Amino acid sequence: MTVIMRILVICALLVGLSVPTFGASKIVMNGLFGSREIPSSNMKSFDKWTEMWRRHNLPRSEKEPTVEPVDGPPCRGLARIQCGRDAWNQFITDHTESSGFDLLEAVNEYMNKSPYIVDPVNWGIPDYWATPDEFFLKDGDCEDYAISKYITLKRLGVPIDRMRLVILQDENLRTAHAVLAVESEGETYILDNQVDAVLPHGQILHYRPVYSINETTWWLHQVKRFSR
Repeated sequence: MTVIMRILVICALLVGLSVPTFGASKIVMNGLFGSREIPSSNMKSFDKWTEMWRRHNLPRSEKEPTVEPVDGPPCRGLARIQCGRDAWNQFITDHTESSGFDLLEAVNEYMNKSPYIVDPVNWGIPDYWATPDEFFLKDGDCEDYAISKYITLKRLGVPIDRMRLVILQDENLRTAHAVLAVESEGETYILDNQVDAVLPHGQILHYRPVYSINETTWWLHQVKRFSR
């Protein structure tokens, strides 16, 4: 993920900044996965994130066309978008009264049903951040699951300042990974496409966060001590 390299180059410039963060306006010393969190509201480096939101917020007429299923197998081709939207909208309707941990479990399990497909196979480029419509059409990889979970929870009323997409290093698999972190009922939980279980971040020892982001802020994570 090329944006990580840009972050590492500018991280020294961020030390000492006092900008909005999770309910505070200061550096957090014991944040996600035990890291030191340095916040910033400067989102200029996150082109994939901002471009995903641009596409997501386009008027429906400018997105992929709505295609009704025709003769033959249903929900094939572009019709997958409409089928995915319909199922998603029904899920939202069914969970409007849900909240807390039960809601996080339901959203995580729902989105995790989609097959995992890496971006070079799916899109022909190394890294692509998909909107929910694009995810419904072509499935996706780790950040695509996390993005669709974020937007689903946003639709269900979870404040955006309680959610972050987290880019991290999976120390067990030795690869970059992405998850969604959500604050709920005094705990920060991790929604992960690798497992349906929703766990408190402190119970997950093999993830080393690099940065996290929502619609208003991003955080650089520094890990002083990491235990497998």
